[in-house]
Amino acid sequence: MASAPVRTTCEARANGLHPQGVLAVEHIRRMRGGSQPQLMRCADGFYYVVKFQNNPQGVRTLANELLGTLLAKSLGLPVPDPAVINVKQILIDLTWDMVIELENGRVPCRAGTCFGSRYLGLQKAHDVEGLPSGCDFLADESLRHVENLRDFLGMLVFDKWTYNADTRQVVFARPNVRVPCRTLMIDHGFCFNGAEWNFPDLPRRGLFLKKCVYEAVRGIQSFEPWLERLETKISIDVIDRITTQIPAEWYEGDASGLSRLASQLDARRTMVGDLLWSTWRHNRQAFPNWNCKIAAAGLSVQ
Repeated sequence: MASAPVRTTCEARANGLHPQGVLAVEHIRRMRGGSQPQLMRCADGFYYVVKFQNNPQGVRTLANELLGTLLAKSLGLPVPDPAVINVKQILIDLTWDMVIELENGRVPCRAGTCFGSRYLGLQKAHDVEGLPSGCDFLADESLRHVENLRDFLGMLVFDKWTYNADTRQVVFARPNVRVPCRTLMIDHGFCFNGAEWNFPDLPRRGLFLKKCVYEAVRGIQSFEPWLERLETKISIDVIDRITTQIPAEWYEGDASGLSRLASQLDARRTMVGDLLWSTWRHNRQAFPNWNCKIAAAGLSVQ
């Protein structure tokens, strides 16, 4: 088996990660989701949604979460801050609800390195009243007033590039009632086709369920800011630097597989425009204002 890439302190800090990880100090509650995450308070004073290595979706979910989050950050997309969370066995032993529920019973969460996504509902430890608040649903009319609604277009570029096999998952938050809601994009465990690390490129995957977020699309040019960033700001060096941040146990030491994934992601950067065209052809109802006549001629308008 090939040796795993080495994570350096400088590289970790460049990507906003604590080089030694962050210690979990308190269990708060279970969270919804197929990976059965837990909300935990950590030693840096922040709260994180934590996913464990023995979650039902597999250990590569953690690698995908970290890789996907850092790639999205590199494109300037709104995602919660990620972290490598260290969970000690004694905390699991003393917490009855830190378990993974299976069909045939319950097993304890696995101690060690876990993936953490900064939680919006609680910030520093003294903010126990929950500012800023977070939710994962808005009615269409409220959704249209989200401050960064156009970031859904950028996230579709990202989801096509990384082949997110899930629907786009988000949370909405605002510091107080006097400012508009913003959306943050979460849950990248099924990017890269989940544990398969391949790219079937089915055109209906990766879309947000509420299609009103795509009403601003007039043609392929509506995606250009993010397509340009993908081609000019991302490179194999950027991708490789990000992959060095992933703990080897999250991809079972398969360094050659991770290297292939990085190379595929680099090669796919120029393919995303074509993938968006395919998505439109198979999901025209999702883009009600895409100019069909111009699109059919192979042209586009802003």
